[in-house]
Amino acid sequence: MAQHDDDNRSQQLNPEHDAYWQSRGEDERPDDWEDLMDDED
Repeated sequence: MAQHDDDNRSQQLNPEHDAYWQSRGEDERPDDWEDLMDDED
């Protein structure tokens, strides 16, 4: 895999990054993203 592909994949798996939320249909990371992540535990 190219470095760009590796970086993109990492970003899509990181809820602190906008790419995580964009890959899940959101425009950007929500302001309450930490609360949303706590709900998944």
